[in-house]
Amino acid sequence: MPWFFVDEEINSKKYNLSGENARHISRSLRMKAGERLTLLSPSKTQHDCEISAVTADIVEVAVVDSKPCENEPEAEVVLYQALPKGDKMELIVQKCVELGISKIVPVISARCVSRPDKKALEKKRIRWQKIAREAAQQSRRGIIPEIAGALSFKEALEDCRDNGVNLLFYELGGKSIKTVLKNRPKKIGFFIGSEGGFEQAEAEAALKNGIETATLGKRILRAETAPIAALSIIMYELNEMDNVSTTGEEFKNDWNNLCIKD
Repeated sequence: MPWFFVDEEINSKKYNLSGENARHISRSLRMKAGERLTLLSPSKTQHDCEISAVTADIVEVAVVDSKPCENEPEAEVVLYQALPKGDKMELIVQKCVELGISKIVPVISARCVSRPDKKALEKKRIRWQKIAREAAQQSRRGIIPEIAGALSFKEALEDCRDNGVNLLFYELGGKSIKTVLKNRPKKIGFFIGSEGGFEQAEAEAALKNGIETATLGKRILRAETAPIAALSIIMYELNEMDNVSTTGEEFKNDWNNLCIKD
């Protein structure tokens, strides 16, 4: 079923969708009365609904069932991403949201080539937040991860202090993710560099602030590949990849129906 976020709690058996959600349902999806969709409220409550009526600007639904959404990881994971060049951040936001990130903090590190001014950064942040919302709906998340305002590297070191564990992925080596996460912390932050990686002084500052340097292996990954790879491994080590589907569709057949039988 299509998945939509609403900005208020749903406390009755009837609800009206308007704005962008209604336009998407009526004009893009061309849904009709009798079809089903799911609404997610701010409390991470999942409301399974049936459409009662559709107009160009309003979609009326009847709430069939409500229950807590169980699609969110138990651990909160925050990405501190040094700004890459071009539109690479859009891919990073989209894929990390699909994989379960809780928050993304853009960081201006020493080797960032991309250095937009404050106004341009806010414009980009709004664009990234929209991508995060779309990715959260497609992947059936229980929340829309926050895309925070950009921080300097020093400010990011301060910001991450509330996390249980922090990792900085460094091309000169470090500990394995499995080793760092052996105690299964509930809040994890990880730092990924831009195209030039992190300067040694930044790695040293991270160590002084209790951040572990970590490695993704002997190969050097691109700035847009590294956060996706790192988050995938983190989620795997936290046993959060067990029930991940490769598409947004619900499969009606189980594995046995796909096997060749005698």
